[in-house]
Amino acid sequence: MTLTLRTWDSWNEEVWQQIKPIYEEAFIHGAKPEKIIRQMLDRKIAFLHAGYEGDELVAMALTGLGRSDQQQTMIIDYMAIRHDRRGRGEGRLFFNILRDWGIAHHRIDAIIIEAEAEDTQENRERIIFWEKCGFLPTSYVHHYIWIPETYRALVLPLQPDFQITDDGQSIFAQITDFHERSFRKQKSNTLTDSNKNKV
Repeated sequence: MTLTLRTWDSWNEEVWQQIKPIYEEAFIHGAKPEKIIRQMLDRKIAFLHAGYEGDELVAMALTGLGRSDQQQTMIIDYMAIRHDRRGRGEGRLFFNILRDWGIAHHRIDAIIIEAEAEDTQENRERIIFWEKCGFLPTSYVHHYIWIPETYRALVLPLQPDFQITDDGQSIFAQITDFHERSFRKQKSNTLTDSNKNKV
């Protein structure tokens, strides 16, 4: 099984219409509206990724770069495998391709994700998946003011000198900053990519 990655750092309507069914099926609750994703790309604070087997679209992801004085981090905002392709190992394969892309194009020191912290079977399975990918859960549980669910950060260190110096609140500060930039009304150009549109 071989997956190839294509990445866009600006809005592409044709590509979005292909990716949208995977996104909407996987993220029924908590998904960012399409107009927010569009403005994230327009503002250069996010990347839209698609994973293909040959010409067949099987996976999608939305990522961005965290802002930290010490390390360069990549935040995985959303990642999903097409529902009829799950359970075949393609989730880990697609994640590994995303990780390698982040290292090659942005020299990232770590990858950050957030997962729902409530102790349910579905949430446990999701965290187990990320742990199998090498992520370490932090103990801090974050309460957003606008949604009832609580979230926990998970971190995948990619450099031996990457340190988490607290219970995960500093990691969540990067996630919160990313979300605030995503929804902010004024323009913000905080992310550039030398390989514009398709990497």
